Formats: sequence, structure tokens, C-alpha cells
Amino acid sequence: MEKPECTDRIITEAAELFKIYGTKAVTMDMLAQQLGISKRTIYEKFRDKDELLSTVIRCMLQKQKEIMEEMIASEPNILVAFFKQGRKMREHFSSMNPLLRSDLKKFHNDVLKNIRNSCEGPFDNSLKFILKGVEQGVIRSDIDADIVNRCLQGLGRMMNDPEIFPPESFTQSNLTRNVIINYLRGIVTEEGMRVIKEYENDFD
Repeated sequence: MEKPECTDRIITEAAELFKIYGTKAVTMDMLAQQLGISKRTIYEKFRDKDELLSTVIRCMLQKQKEIMEEMIASEPNILVAFFKQGRKMREHFSSMNPLLRSDLKKFHNDVLKNIRNSCEGPFDNSLKFILKGVEQGVIRSDIDADIVNRCLQGLGRMMNDPEIFPPESFTQSNLTRNVIINYLRGIVTEEGMRVIKEYENDFD
């Protein structure tokens, strides 16, 4: 069911404020003033800031999923598309206040755990990515796609676990280079390796 326009405006503006200031500094009063609506209107849509934050993150993950599905359906070289999309995501995250990730870990850990347990991550759609790569000749045809898919899902969840890789110590770019790209090296063809060599420096 499509969300009412008012709810969409709240989610969009909250996402922008979280991106600029982190979550702790953003209050419902600030959000209401920015939108030109009453705080009561926000509380009619969202019980508290945690529920609003959860909705913002879920909407972001849904957009990522839609982008990934479109990329898989339309790109002639799925590995090239993977690197190009990764570049866009890095540009997006580089514009965020570093406080956002630390605030999420410090003040909203229950929200993150709930989302990790209930939402698809960027690698949960990896089976389609793998099969498309095999079809295009950039991923080896002799692999077991189901096993490789499960491994990529597990790696993606591990990379996003702040207990294993604290965000203040590990960047997503460095994790992608050392975890995902190194894994891809083992499943790609010669043509796939050519693509990796061409684009891997993006993660320096």
C-alpha cells in the first residue's frame, strides 16, 4: 500500500536531517519545524524516533534493492554494473555526517538488530546477480550458485555487523575491497578478472 503524501514527506525530510546531523541531534521538534507541520502530526504517523528511523532505513534498503534488480535486468556486464553502483553508493555515504553511523550504534542498536533480522540486505539478492554473471560469461559456470549465494549473503551480513567491524575502525570501501572483491576473484572467469582489475582501484 502506498504511503500517504504527508508520511512520505516526513520520511524524506527525516532521512535528510539524519544524514546531515546524525540521529541524536535531530528532534521531533526540529523535524516538525523543518516540515512546517505540528509535532503531533508526526506522532500520529510514528510512535517515536526509533520507529521513524526504522522506517527511513527500511525505505533506503528497499530503494537499494530496486536499484540492484534494475541493474541485474538491464546491464550487459553485471560486474561492471556492480562496480559502478558501488561508486554511486560510496559517493552517497561520503556525503553523510560520520556521526550517523556512530549514533546508530550507540543509541539505536535495537533498531539495527531488528532490521538485520527482518530486512533483505544488498547481498540477499545475490543469486540473481550470480546467475546473470554466469549467463554473461563473467562468473564461472562450474560453481554451485546456491552455495556461492549463501556465502555472499553471509559476508554481507558480517561486513555490516558493528561487533565484528566497528564503523569507526573499518570503512565500507576497505571492507568491500578486502572481503567481497577478494571473494569474487575466486568465482569469476578471465573476463571477470579483467573487469575486477580495471575497477578495483576505485576502492583505494
